[in-house]
Amino acid sequence: MKARMFMQRHRKAIAGYMFILPWLLGFMAFTAYPMLYSLYMSFCKVYVTTTGIVTQWIGWSNYGYAFFTDPQFLQTVAGFLESSILEIPVIIVFSLFVALLINQPIRLKGFFRAVFFLPVVISSGEVINQLFSQGAGTIPLVQQYGIVSFVQANLNPALSTPIVAVIQQLVLVLWYSGVQILIFLAGLQKVNSQTYEAASIDGASPWQSFWKITLPEVKPFILVNLIYTIVNLFTNSLNTVVILIKQDMFDVTTGYGYASALSWLYFVVIFVILMLMVLLFGRNEEYGMRRAR
Repeated sequence: MKARMFMQRHRKAIAGYMFILPWLLGFMAFTAYPMLYSLYMSFCKVYVTTTGIVTQWIGWSNYGYAFFTDPQFLQTVAGFLESSILEIPVIIVFSLFVALLINQPIRLKGFFRAVFFLPVVISSGEVINQLFSQGAGTIPLVQQYGIVSFVQANLNPALSTPIVAVIQQLVLVLWYSGVQILIFLAGLQKVNSQTYEAASIDGASPWQSFWKITLPEVKPFILVNLIYTIVNLFTNSLNTVVILIKQDMFDVTTGYGYASALSWLYFVVIFVILMLMVLLFGRNEEYGMRRAR
């Protein structure tokens, strides 16, 4: 009897491994191997010849060049981080606001969801590059009323620079909110409507219901949207850091090796930021659950 149960479990395990085998092979061939090879190239000087790629081991020279010789990379990363500090909250707040509106009992809910999600479908790298090169990423009112010049004239450069960057990319910020809106909608639709009815009977205003009921219920989804937004912003084709890495990749003086080193440094930056978000919001959520108990 035990032998038969063991054989059944063994067969189920083999069947499970067979189902995930195509994914494992694809991951090893198209993700794991290129990542490991790029890590190896980051320690090399890479030459592209007629016979193939030739690598020359130079150790930590590429990383040292990025930190101590090439100031452009650190300046670009710092500037992008400054603008992202403002862009990410704008995306999260805007997504939650739109999700709250669409979640109301209104007609044509499906149409509005499609309208806000449509930019996500068409915003592939080449399409969005063409749109923004033709001026689709600018807001005419910003140029017409001189909002950028007003901000630059009345604020310290340390504050005005990231604010201006957000204003100039406001359309892009709104374009990258479609997935976050759907995630917030999924969280809002899980809230029991009877909870709002009970709060209304007790005299709670809509503002109080939002802070006491809605926001605590969607807190886990805020963390999910934060992670998605960070990854999306930090890896999109209009990212100044990504553009810089591409330029260094095709530069004769730097090449693939130096670009690989910059890519891994940028990966470390993204990983640290994601870990900080998980630790910060994870602790807040755990603290809220303890208080609720």
